[in-house]
Amino acid sequence: EEEEEEEEEVPDDWDAVDVEEISLGGNKWADEDEEGEELASVAPVKVSPVAPAAAENNAGSVDANSKQKPNPTAPSKKKAAAQPRREKPKFVHKTELRSPIVCVLGHVDTGKTKLLDKIRKSRVQEGEAGGITQQIGATNMPTENIIELAPELPKRMGLDFKVPGLMIIDTPGHEAFTNLRSRGSSLCDVAILVVDIMHGLEPITLESIRLLRDGRTPFIVALNKIDRLYGWKRTDLPFEPFEDALQRQEADVVQEFKDRLAKVKVAFAEHGLNAELYTENENEKKYISLVPTSAMSGEGVPDMLMLLARMSQKHFLKNLVIDKENVACTVLEVKVTEGYGTTIDVILRDGQLKQNDRILLCGLNGPIETQIRSLLLPRPMAEMRVKNPFSKPRTVTASMGLKISAPDLDGVVPGSSLIVVGPDDNVDELREEVMEDLEGIINKATTDAGVCVQASTLGSLEAILNELGKKDIPVSAISIGDIHLKDVKRAMVQHEHDAMYACILGFNIKVEKDAQALANSENVKIYTAEIIYHLVDYIEKYVEEIMEKRRNEVADVAIFPCIMRIKPGCVFNKKDPIVLGVEIVAGSLRVGTPISVVKGDAVPPVALGKVLSIEHNHKVVPKAVKGDEVAVKLAGGNVMVGRQFTEKDDLLSHISRQSIDTLKTHFRKEITSEDAKLLKKLKEKFGVL
Repeated sequence: EEEEEEEEEVPDDWDAVDVEEISLGGNKWADEDEEGEELASVAPVKVSPVAPAAAENNAGSVDANSKQKPNPTAPSKKKAAAQPRREKPKFVHKTELRSPIVCVLGHVDTGKTKLLDKIRKSRVQEGEAGGITQQIGATNMPTENIIELAPELPKRMGLDFKVPGLMIIDTPGHEAFTNLRSRGSSLCDVAILVVDIMHGLEPITLESIRLLRDGRTPFIVALNKIDRLYGWKRTDLPFEPFEDALQRQEADVVQEFKDRLAKVKVAFAEHGLNAELYTENENEKKYISLVPTSAMSGEGVPDMLMLLARMSQKHFLKNLVIDKENVACTVLEVKVTEGYGTTIDVILRDGQLKQNDRILLCGLNGPIETQIRSLLLPRPMAEMRVKNPFSKPRTVTASMGLKISAPDLDGVVPGSSLIVVGPDDNVDELREEVMEDLEGIINKATTDAGVCVQASTLGSLEAILNELGKKDIPVSAISIGDIHLKDVKRAMVQHEHDAMYACILGFNIKVEKDAQALANSENVKIYTAEIIYHLVDYIEKYVEEIMEKRRNEVADVAIFPCIMRIKPGCVFNKKDPIVLGVEIVAGSLRVGTPISVVKGDAVPPVALGKVLSIEHNHKVVPKAVKGDEVAVKLAGGNVMVGRQFTEKDDLLSHISRQSIDTLKTHFRKEITSEDAKLLKKLKEKFGVL
């Protein structure tokens, strides 16, 4: 009783959050100030107001799908009903909140990694091929380090830090953002969309917006490269708040900034998004905040980080409470670390990992069960990809990016989930659960004839398969990792099914030299790219070229359905070559189509010959469609108008079983529903089975 009385006297200061306001399964769009409203986003989710009694019940409720254990500190339903709300408030301290996980997205060369390098004072980007992010990197930024960038800015922004910091992930491509999943939850809490203020919204920027829309994820926009504005005066300080930097500029520079800002706002408006400079944004629920930054001189960088913290605390603090009983962890990469052998880079989104924990991982050849040998934690403000001394804590609490050293990690699938096995857990059920993501993707590659797809992570593989599915491109095999000899040999089998699909699509992976040599000698195409949409465009263009070549080869056999009638008085030549004026009644007429007249079931069709040419308004055209009135020349039939047929007979394209099969195989996309009905009618006319 004394302890409960002491808890009542604890002040609701900056490092405490009322547990009554916290729901472990809460919606990240729920706002703590105004119920029923959402944070500004591309696709907001409507949040219904929660009744006080329902809110209390929810504090102790558990989502059946998430397998969370009941909160022992939550009041029972009976107590909740008997006691008035907030009668005995309890507090969760700052140490029980996790850092929001932030993903950085944007067009190539907008300065995504450079921004983080500036904050960390590292040079990750210089060590990457072409200055483009090749791997996923995670950086933990404690609150103390963020405040050091501009100590006076939090007070100016009205920010009291509750979160312990920010966990920022620099992604090589958007697939990690949209497809990485952590036990059914999106890996990312909030995003930074980096836009070059000099270039505005570029193609991949628009793709990023689409992905943010699909993921329903709140984000801010970093308007980067403001130091490129002509006449911009850079600061001598490592970092400077944006407003201070703008006040130092000449009037013409300020005007140029305003002009470019206005263009960016218009560009966002054209895509259905409201955007406003963050210092003038009075409604974050309806307007996306624009934060001008410079990755070179550091202006605006403190504003960006503190705005992320403020958004997280104001709009989805409920989602940042650590549930230590439920581990949510995603594997980012598998790599060899000097002195530790094969390790995995992971993002611990929720819960705790301990040394000697028994864990289950998704493997290409089945579930992998192992035990954590060491937890390797990079120092704060350090990049996981950069070599630096690791600490070896016995326990790590979310949110954190870390390396795990354990036996048998070689076959782990990047992008999959890590599951901690408890003493009372059913291991067989967990083995099935950890393989669900991979099995779901493997089921998409079920055809004998199709391309082979390989990617660096499970998420990117899933994204590619989704895009190929939209283009109706079949997939015969999938894999994770670089392209080796065995992968080329697998693709060679497609020569037996359909040589067009003897190709491998590789995303963000390498091709071994011997594999490339074998592919060249066996006519196996290998396409690689660092952007998913480029890869899909490559294969789509390649397949279309092959299909066009095949269509040209079978053009004489492909007979499209057509019915035409001779216009009265439009027989210009009765004998071979017959020249007629006709109207296309149904279907389409093409050069080379054989034409016949059907007199009756007992009489064989009268062959008039093939179409040599078609003229429309005195111009030669390759085809005529329904409703067109054209002149046609027929040759090859030993017939005469008025003898074997008359002007009143319908002229039909003479289809066959071979022509129908050819249309199905090579011209399916050109056959409309009306064409299909007409084909069925002509099959009956010509007795085609």
